[in-house]
Amino acid sequence: MIYKNLMRRKIRTILTMAGIAIGVAAIVSLSALADGFQMGYTALLRGSKADLVISQPDSFDLSMSSIDESLQLELAVMPEVEQISGMIQGYSEAEGQPYFFVFGYPEGSFVLERYPIISGSELSKGDAKSLRGRPLILGSAAAEVLKKTVGESVRVGGAIFRVVGIYETGDAMEDSGAVLLLEDAQALLGKPRQVSLFYIKLKDTELRERLIQRVRKRFPDLMIGGVNELAEQSSLADFFEGYVWVISSLAIIIGGVGMMNSQLMSVFERTREIGVLRAMGWRKHKILWMIFGEALAVCIGGGVFGSFLGVFLIYLLSTSTTFFGVSLSTLRSDQFLTAFVVVFVLGLTGGLYPAWRASRLQPIEALRYEGGGSGGKIRRLPFGGMTVQSLWQRSTRTLLTLFAISLTVGGIMAMEAVIRGAFKEMDTMILGTGSEIMLRQANISDTGFSAIDEQILSRIASLPEVQAVSGLIFSAVTMPEAGGFFLIQGYAPNEFIIRRIKVVEGSPLATNHQILMGRMMMDVLGKKIGDTIELSGSRFRIVGVYESKISWEELGGVITLRDAQTLTGRPRKVTMAAVKLRNPELAEALVEKINLQFPDVHATLSSDFSNQMPDRRSSEVMLNAISFLAIFVGGIGVLNTMLMAVFERTREIGVLRALGWRKRRVLGMILKEALALGWMGGCVGIFVAFLLAYGLSKAPLVGGFLTTVWEWDIFARSIAVALTLGLIGGIYPAYRATRLQPVEALRYE
Repeated sequence: MIYKNLMRRKIRTILTMAGIAIGVAAIVSLSALADGFQMGYTALLRGSKADLVISQPDSFDLSMSSIDESLQLELAVMPEVEQISGMIQGYSEAEGQPYFFVFGYPEGSFVLERYPIISGSELSKGDAKSLRGRPLILGSAAAEVLKKTVGESVRVGGAIFRVVGIYETGDAMEDSGAVLLLEDAQALLGKPRQVSLFYIKLKDTELRERLIQRVRKRFPDLMIGGVNELAEQSSLADFFEGYVWVISSLAIIIGGVGMMNSQLMSVFERTREIGVLRAMGWRKHKILWMIFGEALAVCIGGGVFGSFLGVFLIYLLSTSTTFFGVSLSTLRSDQFLTAFVVVFVLGLTGGLYPAWRASRLQPIEALRYEGGGSGGKIRRLPFGGMTVQSLWQRSTRTLLTLFAISLTVGGIMAMEAVIRGAFKEMDTMILGTGSEIMLRQANISDTGFSAIDEQILSRIASLPEVQAVSGLIFSAVTMPEAGGFFLIQGYAPNEFIIRRIKVVEGSPLATNHQILMGRMMMDVLGKKIGDTIELSGSRFRIVGVYESKISWEELGGVITLRDAQTLTGRPRKVTMAAVKLRNPELAEALVEKINLQFPDVHATLSSDFSNQMPDRRSSEVMLNAISFLAIFVGGIGVLNTMLMAVFERTREIGVLRALGWRKRRVLGMILKEALALGWMGGCVGIFVAFLLAYGLSKAPLVGGFLTTVWEWDIFARSIAVALTLGLIGGIYPAYRATRLQPVEALRYE
């Protein structure tokens, strides 16, 4: 009977399943991305056949770990070590792929055996060296996406490499990147003479603990352990997984509201039918299980369809991007299990109230029911036209739909306000330097990857228009006791750019191994001036406390530029630089001059710096993708609601048509209701956005990190999204209403 009931209302069933399927597809596909990222790191380490790994402790990500390459000589002569190999890993941009994995190994490394060549030659073979250009071997997935074969050139970052071979490891992350010679990768990533880690193969596995103790005693600022221990310490993977669940939850909640709406409408529509069943002797629990079973069946159907859709999305991504090593191989059974657990819970919560309401219907009242939103007498507002009255008479359905729209709009608004807040604070920081021009590395996909050589800064400083140039470094390290991470800023103590840091207690930076702590971080850690703090194995003495109007600045500390360069493994490199001019009116002309004469850097006016950051473009792409997902899912919910309104009001529409209403007028009536729903949902969504932002501001530590900026176009966008939801949801129901013939509509029961 459950199947027959669902098939009697095919359109509603399909729409409800589609809304749930989108949420399930989001869980499956995004979880595959996050798991693929984590699995990639694990495979990268385990596949090395190393017994131990040495890395920089508390690195936020393996790409941020930096160890002096010269330590290999001292480690290699330890009696327990049979072989040792350095490795550097990072991200770069490659021919339209913003996040491209790069792995660097020394020539002859035992770890290179991990990369079996399926075409061409190995990285360090003689025939590879005979080809012109710097060699690299390309992963099979990357070769397919970039459409490259052996012998062709490929641009990675700002350098041109020659593809000498194509490898396939079976790990999606590694196969989506490229392997370079160590010195080439170091130059590309701006980390000369640095490695991310050392792989160690022991002469005898029984010597493991002895070597661990020896290394810890000799190098207390390094971390040594097994490959599994290091794989579990990627904070970036945890951050990405949290982001995945935020987006998936939004899609699931909207889909769940749509399902509850659909089931509730099913109860309203079948009130007389339920009354007949009750009169025939059906007990309450049997009615409850019938409606509840329908909800579970719809959820399971949506889960199955969503699973296939998620697999299809992963396939599309794997053929068009190398982003985080996306591949069908990253799909696992537990991802589908998680999705179906969520779907089952969704069925329980979405079907419980409609099923309970159906079981509470009294047979006599149900048999008297003649249609309407609630089954009760018609309620009218003392104001408003036909559109408002129609929505009011079906208040339960209207409220559920408003909730779905407002959640969609509010979530998008809150995310956009937070993103704008971050870039607004970046503007505040940049403008606070007193510089007219800002510099970052050219041809990068993320400002965090920027690395400008100080020699270039010296040449720019020698230009006659320039008064001074000052560089800085941004980075982060993992710090569990601080709630997750610690932001690091590196400045030269004697340069103009550090003047923006206002020390309120203690003294300014004077030399290396000192740190100024942000007030918020100082309170979180319970430190005081004179105490020491350890960051990635290096100790610093707290000499002062600063306060800032920029919230995230207080979630970390300021150290000298030289210390920051050592900590990040970028000697003589800076993340960005501020340029102060003798005559500020020459700023625009000098920007063009610098970009022309120094192609390795990208210069902008300080006021335009954040607008031209590649991070901003990535954030806008992400926000647009989320908006599309939310609009699609929310639009299905509105479509479902308006379609139910047309079904429920078939006789009413028949009467109106019989009274002379033309098709155009009926069309306008339904569209007005849909747009009114969208408009009201948008207004409520603004309130929801403020509520979400307030909740985030009260979250421990994270609240101090986030700032929201509300600008007029955010509100305009929210209303536009809401009206789009209404329009998408109203077009087909309105069209269907116009197709009803008066005689047939009047016969409708």
